[in-house]
Amino acid sequence: MGLRKAPLVAVPASPAAGVRPFWRLGRGMLLPAALVAGWWAAARFGPFTPYLLPAPPAVARALGELIESGELWVHLTASLGRVLAGFGLAVVLALPLGLVVGLSRRARELLAPTLGFLQHVPPIAWIPLFILWLGIGEASKNAVIAYAAFFPLFLNTLHGIAAADPRLIEVGLLYRLPPLALIREVYLPAAAPAIFTGLRLGLGYSWRALVAAELIAAPSGLGYLIVEARELSQPAVILGGVAVIGLVGLFLEAFLDCAERRLRRRPALPAGRGEPARAQAAAKGGAPCRTWR
Repeated sequence: MGLRKAPLVAVPASPAAGVRPFWRLGRGMLLPAALVAGWWAAARFGPFTPYLLPAPPAVARALGELIESGELWVHLTASLGRVLAGFGLAVVLALPLGLVVGLSRRARELLAPTLGFLQHVPPIAWIPLFILWLGIGEASKNAVIAYAAFFPLFLNTLHGIAAADPRLIEVGLLYRLPPLALIREVYLPAAAPAIFTGLRLGLGYSWRALVAAELIAAPSGLGYLIVEARELSQPAVILGGVAVIGLVGLFLEAFLDCAERRLRRRPALPAGRGEPARAQAAAKGGAPCRTWR
């Protein structure tokens, strides 16, 4: 007597499932809300004068005036353009170099002393020389930002490549994968978490270097806005500029998180290109796993 298949019944989603993301977001906002409340209480009831610590409403009014006049957008677009240009240059340089150094012991021995020396020199120390060599325009600022973002991305790429599973590499060689296919199907998926960590760190270092460069020499930008507000004794504008930098950084980091999740959800290789997937499965002792194309 055979078993009868039970009919498929659609199970309604739990009402809590839709509430859960909002609850997570709400929990994440608890600490910022507490900090703003403590800031407001210290400004209102503490020993600080409005000149030393303006209250949140004063900062909001200052930001509103900057938005209404259009001045904030001028400074924001200038800073964002510099960050993206310098960070993009760092990505173009650091990813291939980290890949080469991670794969080649000879390259590592050749470049390790030089890169180790440069790694410990802070980006701000190069600003006078970059201005002397490249001028006071955008090139010097982009160079400082690229220098600051290079090493977090390079080092994370290097360690991610070096930490690839030796079993996957051995099986890939057993299948006689070409070098580029081995890099694409084995090394890069293994190094992806480290690479994205380097991207996040590099983005944060880019903003720090940007503000330092704009504090020294810039006709526009959020760093310039903060310096100008200091000279004009406008602490509310200073705090507003700091808040804008933090919010833009959060937005860019969320974009990186979204890109990482989408890349990790890419489907398995189609028929005819399944050797790398079978290689990974053979190494792990299971069915063909999902890999990046």
